[in-house]
Amino acid sequence: MEAAPNRTDILIVGGGCAGITLAAQLRKHTPQLSVAIADPADKHWYQPGFTFVGSGVFTRAQTERNEADLIPAGVNWIKKAVATFEPEADQVTFADGATMTYGNLVVCPGLKLDWDRIEGLRETIGKNGVCSNYLPDYAEYTWECVQKLDGGTALFTQPAMPIKCAGAPQKILYLTADHLRKKGRLDKVDIEFCLAGEALFGVAAFVPPLQKAMDGYGAHVNYRHNLKAVDGAQKKAIFDVVGSDGSTSEVVKDFTMLHVTPPQTAPDFIRSSPLASEAGWVEVDGGTLQHKKFPRIFSLGDAAGTTNAKTAAAVRKQVPVVRQNIMAQRAGKPLTETYDGYGSCPLTVAYGKIVLAEFIYGGKVTPSFPLDPRVPRWSMWQMKEKLLPWLYWSHMFHGGEIDLPHRERTLA
Repeated sequence: MEAAPNRTDILIVGGGCAGITLAAQLRKHTPQLSVAIADPADKHWYQPGFTFVGSGVFTRAQTERNEADLIPAGVNWIKKAVATFEPEADQVTFADGATMTYGNLVVCPGLKLDWDRIEGLRETIGKNGVCSNYLPDYAEYTWECVQKLDGGTALFTQPAMPIKCAGAPQKILYLTADHLRKKGRLDKVDIEFCLAGEALFGVAAFVPPLQKAMDGYGAHVNYRHNLKAVDGAQKKAIFDVVGSDGSTSEVVKDFTMLHVTPPQTAPDFIRSSPLASEAGWVEVDGGTLQHKKFPRIFSLGDAAGTTNAKTAAAVRKQVPVVRQNIMAQRAGKPLTETYDGYGSCPLTVAYGKIVLAEFIYGGKVTPSFPLDPRVPRWSMWQMKEKLLPWLYWSHMFHGGEIDLPHRERTLA
């Protein structure tokens, strides 16, 4: 970490997957430019691994690194939080009042887990059988709850979209059920998936194999159920349920274990900024990832106002687009690189079995491999467990680029 200068060629707000990968590629391709990352975090987490922590496959330590060890060589790490944006002046102001101007700004601070939107959740998360794979501390507790589950009811929730990794709320359900089956306890536990939406997954082609997995475990799916409150001491979850006529009623469910996926929004300092759309996300073109009002500004990752799945796989495809379009903008040339909305979600339907969902804008299925992507496969599990963590830590973060061809395919 170095002292913050007053100006940098490229300022990246956010030192997560998107920010570090982009910084590494910028240093690799354009070492003559000054690049800075603004992020106050001490630790960096491999968030795709949290489901494996919650199911006993990974330890928490396998998902954790020191942020300082990941900042690419030659990149200035400003260990401060950004408070406000002044895009007309090409400037940001940090929480301590210091300012910095930039040639280009890239906004990728991730999103906000809005635990407080569910009444009582903050007071009971991490105890009373209430767990979540969305933070490392709570993911460890998820595995404790799964191991102790020996009867009663296990509830798994999913709020309204968008959320990061849309399949994660049900992935832990499948692994919990598979663990119970292996221990001979599945028939002693009632499993319910309570989601705010009306479809098991946003890409229709993958719904049948997921429904088959639900049915195989005897799990019941409750649509239009939005968790609004939790009473951990009394082991009660309170839902707003939208009926077929549009009316809303309150339903209380008892639980032994409750896995909560919290509601998710853009960070507060983004939502209150001139960069935000009405929905609160950074208002960018879905193809070029350039801001619609301020041409020097780009965004990618979870904070970007795009309709793709918010996954690390999306970041891998977005980074080269942003890097090359920044260079075009700086040179006064047209922006020719386009992101197609690619996202990937390895859906863990059992230990050792994954349905690899790959898709682009419009829910078009675009698999990278010449196999039926709807079939659960051990090979995809091996990729998720071994290849993807290496790709993340040792390839992407060192400026490496991999572009597996994904092509639209019509599935019979």
